[in-house]
Amino acid sequence: MQKIDLILQRGQARTDTGLSFFETEVENLKAEILKLLRESKEYISGQRLCEEFEVSRTAVWKVINQLKEEGYHVEAVKNRGYRIVEIPDVISKEELESLLAGKTKWAGREIYYFPETDSTNIRAKQLAESGASHGTLVVADQQSAGRGRRGRGWVSPSGCSIYMSVLLKPSFLPSKAPMMTLVMAYSVTEALRAYTGLDVQIKWPNDVVLHGKKLVGILTEMSTEVDYINHVVIGVGINVNMDSFSGEIARTATSLRIESGKDMKRSNLIAEIMKRFEQDYEMYERTENLSGIRDAYNRLMVNCGREVRILGVQKPFQALALGINDSGELLVRKEDGSEEAVYAGEVSVRGVYGYV
Repeated sequence: MQKIDLILQRGQARTDTGLSFFETEVENLKAEILKLLRESKEYISGQRLCEEFEVSRTAVWKVINQLKEEGYHVEAVKNRGYRIVEIPDVISKEELESLLAGKTKWAGREIYYFPETDSTNIRAKQLAESGASHGTLVVADQQSAGRGRRGRGWVSPSGCSIYMSVLLKPSFLPSKAPMMTLVMAYSVTEALRAYTGLDVQIKWPNDVVLHGKKLVGILTEMSTEVDYINHVVIGVGINVNMDSFSGEIARTATSLRIESGKDMKRSNLIAEIMKRFEQDYEMYERTENLSGIRDAYNRLMVNCGREVRILGVQKPFQALALGINDSGELLVRKEDGSEEAVYAGEVSVRGVYGYV
């Protein structure tokens, strides 16, 4: 208790290697107090907080002030205690921990947050090399080097979107890893539909779209040996509260705010995605194929049952998209009536008359 109080009073210098042990303890205290305040509909007394977390009233007061500085509307009433009146759209380690505590077994149990970084995928890969655990979540408010599929740039301004990466350490063979991208696309789509009520869909293999425009990009990278996966990193970029796009991107991109007219709380969305992904990943891990989500994925696939253009092959062709198989390949019926399985790593699919 005294050590935490001392840090809260004097501050603790950060090092190049990250947080000190005591800083971590302070962050844990903040996350626990935030979780308790969030879940309670009544006032929580300062005395109860002191006793529950074995800290002084000064430590509690310091944490409450930090929360207020971050934008939380915390009401303090004499002889009654504290109550959260309003929660802002804030992303922080403590906010995410308070939302995920007790809700997942391994997904997001270890969280790294950066106000700004080059890329959450880059950070997650570095953490993997230093021994970070399966399910580690890396989140940033802004990226300077965000990337999408096929090396395309991903616009990453601050304060309005989600940039997150999940570190995984699977036990299955490397040949099974590409399907995890489709699992994440499915999880993100289901989470966004549940949270927003919007008709979010999947454009095979892993773009998430809304009203015919791209809403989410997913990038999977892995480190492997011949028959062993060192780690997999799945990066997710979501256009949340952006109100406009410039140039050519405006033709194909949208955001949750543009489509709904409402601002969304990004940390809540991240928590919903992590809860969904843990369930879907465990199902995939048991089967090592997409049989568990295939039918549901196909129902959400915007180009299922539509004419599409298959690009990237020696001779592009037009076909009817039938849905995915258990391996995540797109089944198509060609104009001559023959059917073919198309592998996502080899081609791109476009609608005959536009992006979808």
